[in-house]
Amino acid sequence: MIAMPTSHAEPSACEARAASTGQQTVDLAARYREAGVGEALAWLDETLVGLAPVKTRLHEIAAFLVVQKMRAELGMTGDTPALHMCFTGNPGTGKTTVALRMADVLHRLGYSRRNHLVSVTRDDLVGQYIGHTAPKTKEVLKRAMGGVLFIDEAYYLYRPENERDYGLEAIEILLQVMENQRDDLVVILAGYKDRMDTFFESNPGFKSRIAHHIDFPDYTMDELIEIAERMLDHGHYRFDAASRDAFSDYLARRLEQPHFANARSVRNALERARLRQAKRIFEAALAGQPPTAEELARLDAADIRASRVFGAARETVRTAQGF
Repeated sequence: MIAMPTSHAEPSACEARAASTGQQTVDLAARYREAGVGEALAWLDETLVGLAPVKTRLHEIAAFLVVQKMRAELGMTGDTPALHMCFTGNPGTGKTTVALRMADVLHRLGYSRRNHLVSVTRDDLVGQYIGHTAPKTKEVLKRAMGGVLFIDEAYYLYRPENERDYGLEAIEILLQVMENQRDDLVVILAGYKDRMDTFFESNPGFKSRIAHHIDFPDYTMDELIEIAERMLDHGHYRFDAASRDAFSDYLARRLEQPHFANARSVRNALERARLRQAKRIFEAALAGQPPTAEELARLDAADIRASRVFGAARETVRTAQGF
């Protein structure tokens, strides 16, 4: 009987590279430090209140990108990682701030040429007449190339109820660039989650190009108070116990009203409170009661409770009582 030769399959290219580089070690931690990625993400961790799931995803994405860079250096090349993203959540939850930091991280890791973010809305991309949209959209893309294009409330690009709308032209140009020039431009879409979901259902080409979907949760009451105190501290103001309680009461009432925009609404409320404080202190000074430095720094409960939010609550009670 003739012995048949044993068949040995040829190793694949991937297996060959693994065999030749398998004993090499790579210092991922050093690369992470050298690029300054940890520093950039630490800024987010320390500066932004809450948003734990968002911060976790950003750390995961950064780690993935570092690993992909090291794989490429070892000859384990492949397609460039898909980097287009979608940030969903209510207004004032930090989407723009995180987009700016993500542009920084991508640049530090060598995935973009420029530490650069261009933030736009529909009005920056869509024209009002035939032949107007393409030049506007291409000009925005030209400005953003090499960095990140952030499109806020991206769902407004698609208005199927208006047959003469030119948003679809902008969408077609964006999709082409997102596919053909994905090595030189990262696009981040942002907006309310339910509206973005509807937008993706109507425009599957966008959804197929988005690699990372990150949802930004609303802030809790405690987080909103912490945000307020950080904002005040930054401007050298502060609450006392009474005004802090008043602001908590304000937030509880404001959260029950429509159009609450998280940190943005907190900032607006504090701006109005500071205006009331300035008016109160100025009138007292004119009456011969010059303020102390402590009084200039302190917001009083009266500065908070003069808000229309409390007036609206009083009016509701009066109406319910038949006055």
